[in-house]
Amino acid sequence: MANLSERGGRDDIANGYYGTLIENFECEDTFHTAIEVTGGGRLFYHLVDSDRTATKLLQEINRQKLSGELNFLPLNVLRSEPVRSPESTPDAVPLISKLTFDASVKNAVNHVFGRVLLCRNMEVAAALSRELSIDCVTLEGDQVSHKGSLTGGYIDHRQSRLGLQREKRQLQARLDAQQAEQTALSEQLRETDDQLTKASAEMQRSETKTRKYEDMMQDFKTNLRFKKDELDRIDKSQKPKESQLNGYESSLEALLVQKSSLEDELGSDLHSQLSSDENDQLEQLNRTIDDLSHALSTIRKDRMKFEKEKNELEIQLHNNLFKKREQLMSDLQEVSTVDRDEKIRAYEKELEVITGVMDGHERRLKEIERDVSSLQDKEKRQQSELEKWQAKERHAQDELEDDSKSMEKLRNKEAVLTKKKLEAQRKIRELGSLPADAFDKYTHHKTKELYAQLEECNQDLKKYSHVNKKALDQYMSFSEQQEKLASREQELNRGYESIQDLINGLDHKKYEAILFTFKQVSKYFSEIFHRLVPGGSAELVLKKRDPNDEPSQESDASQQEGQMVDQFSGVGIKVSFAQGGEMREMQQLSGGQKSLVALTLIFAIQKCDPAPFYLFDEIDAALDAHHRKAVADMIHELAEMAQFITTTFRPELLENADKYYGVTFRNKVSHIDCVTKQEAADFVEDDTTRQ
Repeated sequence: MANLSERGGRDDIANGYYGTLIENFECEDTFHTAIEVTGGGRLFYHLVDSDRTATKLLQEINRQKLSGELNFLPLNVLRSEPVRSPESTPDAVPLISKLTFDASVKNAVNHVFGRVLLCRNMEVAAALSRELSIDCVTLEGDQVSHKGSLTGGYIDHRQSRLGLQREKRQLQARLDAQQAEQTALSEQLRETDDQLTKASAEMQRSETKTRKYEDMMQDFKTNLRFKKDELDRIDKSQKPKESQLNGYESSLEALLVQKSSLEDELGSDLHSQLSSDENDQLEQLNRTIDDLSHALSTIRKDRMKFEKEKNELEIQLHNNLFKKREQLMSDLQEVSTVDRDEKIRAYEKELEVITGVMDGHERRLKEIERDVSSLQDKEKRQQSELEKWQAKERHAQDELEDDSKSMEKLRNKEAVLTKKKLEAQRKIRELGSLPADAFDKYTHHKTKELYAQLEECNQDLKKYSHVNKKALDQYMSFSEQQEKLASREQELNRGYESIQDLINGLDHKKYEAILFTFKQVSKYFSEIFHRLVPGGSAELVLKKRDPNDEPSQESDASQQEGQMVDQFSGVGIKVSFAQGGEMREMQQLSGGQKSLVALTLIFAIQKCDPAPFYLFDEIDAALDAHHRKAVADMIHELAEMAQFITTTFRPELLENADKYYGVTFRNKVSHIDCVTKQEAADFVEDDTTRQ
């Protein structure tokens, strides 16, 4: 009904609808049975404020073609006064007094429960029903009608509809709370997503700034390193330049002295005082001096060059080579020849590794550059392709809008034509069944001719007024019913096939479970028997039915699969108590051997599916001493996972027991007393001696 009000959009219907009767009252669990029996199917009647609302609901249901049946209790037409509590007996009260409900639905609750008394038992109910002529009900659900009939029987309290309704109400409340919580969490999640998006954007901006600052810092560090290197070079070249400057200054002073002496000589007339031979010699000496001066200047240039190279070599020698020589000498003093060779090889290997890594990084850098270039080209191509598709999308959107407008016009035209068509079909149906060529035959006739023929046909039809004009409609209705029945038959056949497949699957699982359990039990049976009877052997065998009883080859696969489990007729046991002895079945064993085999089977089952405790009554009565000892050890081993309670007159089971009880018979009464291990051993020994 809630879905109906939502889909219909009728607020007047939604406000006038109160739900079912069972949803509008509450009561204690003690009265559930009496109330369910009294209310019956009326518990699920729908409460409405008036019969007009009920009529609107039915019209709405028919309009929307919703299947189902509804029963309404209009509150405006229900008039019923509740029965009063009888003063003659305290064993009966009005049933309505045990209900809690809203005043708005009082008329409906009075109508269903107002004329019923809740009685302590059937005797009181029968007496009050006869006396007051009203209906009575007991807490157990037994009813006594004012007409004299009695109704009762066993009622399963586990399937209480009121209990289910209360659970439904609780679950609905929990569902509403969880939906509200889900809505709040969704809102929080959306806010968190928004905050996360903002934080991500802020983090991306911070990372961008950080990368920018890191790049700037890296540039600053690179420039600083270059400046430091340049400063070091300047410091290193300063001393050679200073020594070179000192050499230039000393050369300059010598040249100045030489210049002054030469100027003094130039001041005197030397040629007048010399002979011709001396003048010739002087000219020759002047030429020699010029040559020597030129050679001196060349030698000085070479000397300055060599001094510069010498200074550079001395700087390199003092700054690098001497320090390196001292370091190498200290290293040579510390390590032996073998260590030096190993270090040299290690350095060579390290050099090779570093060289390989650098080559790999260079290759990787080239590959990355190629990938970046290819990705940039690909991005450009995809961008151009995206622009093309966006243009196509805009064009398609425009075409779609034009088509939508055209489609709207066609829909309007279709609606008009459909209306005309329905009107024409209605008129044709009123005429009855028509021949197949009725529409083509009169296409080219004039309207007046058609009206004249229509008048003649009407006159002729009056002669056949007694003919069943609904025969064709009845035929169509019966044909539709036949199609529905045929489709229903197909659905039933498909349901039968699915159920048959389910049965076959369950049979197959049952078959696998039987085989798996049998293999486990058989394995533990053989192992435990070998421990109880060293040298012996035992096995479990699945017995199958007679092959002559198997289904024929023409039976289908589903029948054969269903008979997988039925092929087994039982379990057989074959044992041998001697190594290499003949395997014997249970019928060929003695009483003690049968007891031992039975215990072995119980222990094997306990290994597969342990039980919380086991009760054994003189299981060792027919066993030999060494078999009793083996059984006692096995029980002691399995006692870690289960509790074993045994009765015995043999000492072997007493060895590993945790608690001892003695049963005595005095004055025709059995007495159970807790005893010590020694007392239990003495009792068993006395019993053995008497035997």
